[in-house]
Amino acid sequence: MRPGLLVGCLLAGVALAAAALSLVWTPYDITQLAIAEKLHGPSVAHPFGTDHFGRDMLSMAMLGARVSIAVALVAVGIGMGAGVPLGLLAAANRGGWLDEVIMRGNDLIFAFPSLVIAILITAVFGPSAVNAIIAIGIFNIPVFARVTRGGALPIWTLDYIRAAEVSGKGGTLISLQHILPNIANLLIVQGTIQFSLGILAEAGLSYVGLGAQPPTPSWGRMLAEAQTMVTLAPHVAVIPGLCIVLTVLGLNLLGDGLRDALDPRLRVLR
Repeated sequence: MRPGLLVGCLLAGVALAAAALSLVWTPYDITQLAIAEKLHGPSVAHPFGTDHFGRDMLSMAMLGARVSIAVALVAVGIGMGAGVPLGLLAAANRGGWLDEVIMRGNDLIFAFPSLVIAILITAVFGPSAVNAIIAIGIFNIPVFARVTRGGALPIWTLDYIRAAEVSGKGGTLISLQHILPNIANLLIVQGTIQFSLGILAEAGLSYVGLGAQPPTPSWGRMLAEAQTMVTLAPHVAVIPGLCIVLTVLGLNLLGDGLRDALDPRLRVLR
């Protein structure tokens, strides 16, 4: 296994394990405040220290991992679930009016960053983790549509695809039986990349108050709450910041490693 892929698996695995463990156990109950212990540094009792309410930072980080990963994972699922069929449809109708409509629609969504989409959604429905998922998921749709269409177009020119057309198979059947399996590696790698970007987007939305709302922990909101206490207790900002950096780094390394492992052209070059 390549070193980058191994490091990526370890970092991403730790984040996923922490999120999964938080479903059944955390060292402390974060709903219980301990003002007398607020802003304590790392210790045996509190390995990551405590925040301005005396809550255990390790427990907060574990629960924050669950929120960030869940939001990013569902958003990627939305993007892939809608974007892949649209990309396959556009490729099957390459050069036609349907292809043009789909791609111009993607361009329209790309014109509005996820933060702007989130602001529009929360202005109507209010800030929440669900609305953050919708905003990030909408932004992921054109990404997967473009990757799917770009990967599918060269395959449509191959001889065995022409043979399938001559045998009477329709565009939908060819897309599902022949195109999709051959671009699965592209989608897996892109899904990993969008997963990491989704965690960053969720942290950014929570930082400005558009993501998960109190008392639900979020890495982004933990950073926002810590910005006025950086000089007094640096650990309250360092811990969530490191969680975001290491998780995103791990997912990016994992994506790069999967690309190298799944792309036969790169295997030949090695």
